[in-house]
Amino acid sequence: MSASDLAPQIGFDDFMKVDVRIGRIIKAEPFPEARKPAYKLTIDFGDAIGVKKSSAQITHHYTLDQLDGRKVAAVVNFPPRQIGPMMSEVLTLGFPDAEGNVVLVGVDRDLPLGGRLF
Repeated sequence: MSASDLAPQIGFDDFMKVDVRIGRIIKAEPFPEARKPAYKLTIDFGDAIGVKKSSAQITHHYTLDQLDGRKVAAVVNFPPRQIGPMMSEVLTLGFPDAEGNVVLVGVDRDLPLGGRLF
């Protein structure tokens, strides 16, 4: 990665506009209609935010069974986006491995659902 690959510098107020929360995957399903291999995720963010849907291109590193109950980080304040036949309500976050396959962002402690990243 070079300096030209970096996003422009922003202020703290700009960072705070992105609402990243912790949620628990309560349902993971195949998504054969997606253009690239993906799963449909149903994620519980607790009482304040509720249950939201997401499409995630994470099939390389995860099976459906491995996702059930997993805690994930997601942006919850983007507008919903049509992904094939489903409306994705949150952006589930991950990083690319050396081959570009997505590895989910998670946490190493049991946190309350809906907790905000800061």
